[in-house]
Amino acid sequence: MKKVLAFLTLILPFVPAQAQEIPAAGLPPIVQDQSKLPHVVILSMGGTIASRAKDRMNLTHYGDGPAVNPEDWLHDLPELQNVARVTTEDMREKDKAAKKKGDNFADIARVAHRLNEIAKDPSIDGVVVTHGTNTMAEVAFYMNLVVDTDKPIVFVGSQRPWSGISGDGPLNLYDAVRVAADPAAKGLGVLHCMNQYINTARDVTKTSAYRVQTFKGIDVGAIGFADPDKVKFYRAPSRKHTTESEFARTDLKQLPTVEAFYAYTEAPGYVIDAAVKHGAKGLVIDGYGAGAITASETAAVKRAQKKGVVVVITTRTRSGRVQEVPQRLKAHFVNGDNLPPEKARLLLQLALTKTKDWTKVQQYFDTY
Repeated sequence: MKKVLAFLTLILPFVPAQAQEIPAAGLPPIVQDQSKLPHVVILSMGGTIASRAKDRMNLTHYGDGPAVNPEDWLHDLPELQNVARVTTEDMREKDKAAKKKGDNFADIARVAHRLNEIAKDPSIDGVVVTHGTNTMAEVAFYMNLVVDTDKPIVFVGSQRPWSGISGDGPLNLYDAVRVAADPAAKGLGVLHCMNQYINTARDVTKTSAYRVQTFKGIDVGAIGFADPDKVKFYRAPSRKHTTESEFARTDLKQLPTVEAFYAYTEAPGYVIDAAVKHGAKGLVIDGYGAGAITASETAAVKRAQKKGVVVVITTRTRSGRVQEVPQRLKAHFVNGDNLPPEKARLLLQLALTKTKDWTKVQQYFDTY
């Protein structure tokens, strides 16, 4: 017996730990008849929640372990069977060359097209989209503008890999399915659920690189919570989205080129000139304070506007809206409201498919 224990002591440190192993005695009773449960589709766009590391303590530079496939989530979270009839789709980019290029609009457009198809299926009640947290908020906002459905679409991810010790992925995914299955989520547009907070796609922003409480609606707060006993909503979004969006019935393969810039002490205008020279049709400048930009940037913007380029001003403070003031109105700047530059860029790109009139573009920013 002593030899066996000594052997186990020797080899156990080298046995790779499987992520989220479920203790047999810890499972709740599973609903046998799921025919009356809502049908929720989990659509995978990858991300940290779909990543593993060889070491459970590797929480920051993972990816050396096998990827998490959608069916793995169902295996590791049998509790989902008590919430909904869950099916999965893998929308991760399969082409290796495309993967190396990283995020691109073609990938977003492909998923938007699929979401519009899913929305038409009467057998589906809600959708959960898993995504990497780095660009999740802007991708969710784009879907909020172009997907024509009142069915719940809930974006979710994790800050720690699926294999990580105390990983946040399992509970986040479980809660996202609960929200997507909840009738109260219908008509609220695209939502985001992580760390038990439910935010709108328009308002949610990633605020921390690694902390699990990273996603927040900075100015307006959460609209609800996925508490352990129930999903609870407290308010509805006021801005137009999904079925009310003017962009919802389009299936775009590409968007006009819009570049984003940052205002800081002595920020130059020549980079703006270069963007316009390379075909930019719109500019977003993340201004300091209440939306100020440098004299050099202002001069470059004036040159750009003479060529028909539309300019949107946001604020790098990440809280508060860019307000209508006489000097900006006189300069024909579009106020980006309280959108961060990455979301303002997407809205400007969509707006430019409809108009090049800065006053009409302003109406889009006031509406969405």
